Amino acid sequence: MSTKPSSGTETLSETRKATKKPPMYKVLFHNDDYTTMEFVVSVLITVFHHSEASAFRIMMHVHTNGVGVAGVFTKEVAETKVAQTIAAARKNEYPLEVTIEPVD
Repeated sequence: MSTKPSSGTETLSETRKATKKPPMYKVLFHNDDYTTMEFVVSVLITVFHHSEASAFRIMMHVHTNGVGVAGVFTKEVAETKVAQTIAAARKNEYPLEVTIEPVD
């Protein structure tokens, strides 16, 4: 009887699942008649890390169009930035409305 010697190694086939990108959400600033332009620019710089020029452009877009995108993030990050922005607005007695919506 003849048997083949074993090489001692075994090949395992591994099935990898493709990592799905998380759904993304837009953070939207809504215009109102009370929140100052300076405050909106300040929040866009401090919370959203925009440059002063970028923050000013976004603020003007919100002012002239009624709504504008501050950034696009995962849901958890978007919710955190909304909470930080609203907390700062209420602390300064502004009624600023900031919402999130899924990216299409």
